[in-house]
Amino acid sequence: MRLLVVTQYFWPEGFRINDLVAELVRRGHEVTVLTGLPNYPDGAVFPAYRANPRNFSGFSGANVVRVPMLPRGQGGVWLILNYLSFALSASLFGPLNLRGRPFDAIFVYEPSPITVGIPAIVMRWLKKAPIAFWVLDLWPQSLEAVGAVKSPIVLKLVSRLVGFIYNNCDLILAQSRSFVPQIASYLDDDQRVVYFPSWAEVIDPPEHALPAPEVPASPDSFDIVFAGNVGEAQDFPTLLDAAKLLVDAPVRWLVVGDGRKADWVRSEIIRRNLENKVIMLGRYPIERMPSFFNQADALLVSLKSDPIFALTIPAKLQTYLAAGLPILAALDGVGADVVHASGAGFAVAAGDAAGLARAIRRLMALDPTERQEMGRRGRRYAEAEFDRGRLISRMEAWLRDLVARQGNTPGGPGVS
Repeated sequence: MRLLVVTQYFWPEGFRINDLVAELVRRGHEVTVLTGLPNYPDGAVFPAYRANPRNFSGFSGANVVRVPMLPRGQGGVWLILNYLSFALSASLFGPLNLRGRPFDAIFVYEPSPITVGIPAIVMRWLKKAPIAFWVLDLWPQSLEAVGAVKSPIVLKLVSRLVGFIYNNCDLILAQSRSFVPQIASYLDDDQRVVYFPSWAEVIDPPEHALPAPEVPASPDSFDIVFAGNVGEAQDFPTLLDAAKLLVDAPVRWLVVGDGRKADWVRSEIIRRNLENKVIMLGRYPIERMPSFFNQADALLVSLKSDPIFALTIPAKLQTYLAAGLPILAALDGVGADVVHASGAGFAVAAGDAAGLARAIRRLMALDPTERQEMGRRGRRYAEAEFDRGRLISRMEAWLRDLVARQGNTPGGPGVS
């Protein structure tokens, strides 16, 4: 098939869409990516891209078409401008840069913002190609949950935009089963919504990796690794409260990641005298995660207490399960259900710092062989529920079905 992938974020930014594009190319599809300038999460365009943009015009055999946009910068106003500038730029320059190129189907990656759907719809109209839209973040609910938008009028306008986008898609993929009824409420035909979770990111088993040299040596500590975005949704106040409750225990919290909340976390670590307990290691590519996981006694996932986050499976959870290490979770809803069902660790309610501290003490008290068995159960669960190959094959079949229903004959590489 000739596939157009529309995504605001793409390599060298570290998102799962990179892996999906590479796999689709490997399976023989002709893939073109319509995206923006790499600037996530720091908010400034990557220096390597500025130095030589041509080096970033292709990825694993896919053609990458980039459009100008405002970087995220710092602060809410810049973030809104970033969202809107990509939607506008991709809607204008995308058709120009892709003129004369036919596509069998369009695939949209939406971790946030929903506005990524606007240029995809423009391309759908122009190319007469069906859209499959992968929803990883529910709008407007997530905007309200993190406090980004408080105005009921604005939230209502965003809700109308969401309805417009959903109703112009031929298939909507929901990352959580709990997302399905939320999305279907916007549609006349709820058969257009299917469950499609994320898969574990492809990394080497941690037990085969060398320990990360960036982690200060502390052979007697119980190390808990948090990997990923350091943002509002991850509820770091609760994690720091739990760290303070465990200040007398040999526990270290290793934060491998960065984000808009990172500076606040650093200042709070100092204010709470937790410098030797909570260590901010910074952001590293996914390929380095095995070396950090190698030093972990447990992996930590957290989300704020809010109804919208209770519907969400955090993207990192599948990777944690596949890593084969015990999991500590401070979250509600379907994410906690996955931890319980897998038997891979302990989950407490979102925002429950005391409960999290108790769960950590409980995990520390287990025999090492019991913790190892937790990790093995998690890995088996990931293989059964979130297998990468099976999930991508399922999505591939849906795309072929969309193309067939459109009445098109799928084109292969080199077909115009």
